[in-house]
Amino acid sequence: MLNEATRQFVRLHGDDDVRRLALQAHATPDVDLPMALDQIRGRQTARQKLPSWAATEGIVYPPHLSMEQCSSEQTAQYKAQLLARLLQSEFSMKSAFFADSPAASHDDCCFLDLTGGFGVDFVAMAKALSEFSAQTNDFRQNRFVYVEQNARLCDLARHNFPLLGLPNVEIVCETAENFLSSPNTLFRGMGGLRPSPTFIFLDPARRDAHGQRTYALEDCTPNVLEIRDQLFKIADLPTASHGDRWLIVLKLSPMLDWHRAVEELKTVSEVHIVSVANECKELLLVVQKKAQKTRIFCVNDQQSFSYEVENNEKTVPCIAETAFLSEKNLLFVPNSSVMKAGCFAELCDRFRLASLAPNSHLFVKIDESSIEKTADFPGKIFQISAISSMNKRDLREKFGEIDRANIATRNFPMKAEELRRRLKLREGGDNFVFATTLADGKHVLILCKHAV
Repeated sequence: MLNEATRQFVRLHGDDDVRRLALQAHATPDVDLPMALDQIRGRQTARQKLPSWAATEGIVYPPHLSMEQCSSEQTAQYKAQLLARLLQSEFSMKSAFFADSPAASHDDCCFLDLTGGFGVDFVAMAKALSEFSAQTNDFRQNRFVYVEQNARLCDLARHNFPLLGLPNVEIVCETAENFLSSPNTLFRGMGGLRPSPTFIFLDPARRDAHGQRTYALEDCTPNVLEIRDQLFKIADLPTASHGDRWLIVLKLSPMLDWHRAVEELKTVSEVHIVSVANECKELLLVVQKKAQKTRIFCVNDQQSFSYEVENNEKTVPCIAETAFLSEKNLLFVPNSSVMKAGCFAELCDRFRLASLAPNSHLFVKIDESSIEKTADFPGKIFQISAISSMNKRDLREKFGEIDRANIATRNFPMKAEELRRRLKLREGGDNFVFATTLADGKHVLILCKHAV
């Protein structure tokens, strides 16, 4: 895919500034400079975003936009773990069903990615399926199907997948809509029978024809709501065994209203809100035709908090009395995934917490007897050092010996930088200041440090 001159240029300038290299077109007539720059910039990005890809010799990278839009290796691995768990569930169900005849449980398994892109998610999830099959010997054969409408990305997939340990992938250059138009032909070669289980992954494009970001399901490409019935037809195809297990995993924008998406899709069994370093990265929906309940997973790096949505789900958290906010108490700050989920009532019930105000999203323990650091709390925990009003005398008394602090505002009439100037504090250090409004309308500053 690269001529020798281009390959040598990439090797020689792998760590150089791409913007400066772009000025060398006249000096490198034998080099495909646009291609070379994509490779240099792509690998530089991959070192942070896709370390195992960057460490694989011979990987060819796409233009910058595709690298920008692809999943990180960390979020791709989370999807791989999700698929492994779902496979384990399928394996347990089949083992129980065929307990008297283990040999009869062997069937085919299919992983179908309808929006392949650069293939980061596809590779991680396909490898998870391969590893599971090798460990359990549960499936007769695995079928991996990568569908992508961009011919250039399909060419990259044909080149890269064998280097990454996936030599037997069916690569189809087609739109998801056209590929699904004849569901009975999807599994030709298997007698028209659908493998069980069948896993389908979609990562709809979230930009319109003008390049603007979109967030609603109906504005994505493909429109999942429009192709839902076609997807469900796959579930109705006959299988080689009694198994009827199938599911769809959708990757969506973290800006999407997941409550609305669950209502529109109607058969969502799981919602995963995935954050990295406390930045919400993506929303995953697991769709199953017979889903009865929905479980929410709030994930941030190694933290995970899950709960089941009930019809009578409580949405209003317990509100703290003023006395609960004291220097004896701890301050609990949920991570971004919990904030996105909005499960504050569940959080209060689970950890015996109370919110300082309905819109503050800062929490304290509800009584002194329960004040202790909770290891599995999905967020950060701080030991309160002092509580101050905005009164100048109060501020001098509580902040007089502090010259720097990390400042955050929640439901407060002043932005963090404005408050920093008011307090004359430099940024950083071990101290944290949370400025918020209590349930009684009082503005307070909470000085604290990380709980040990």
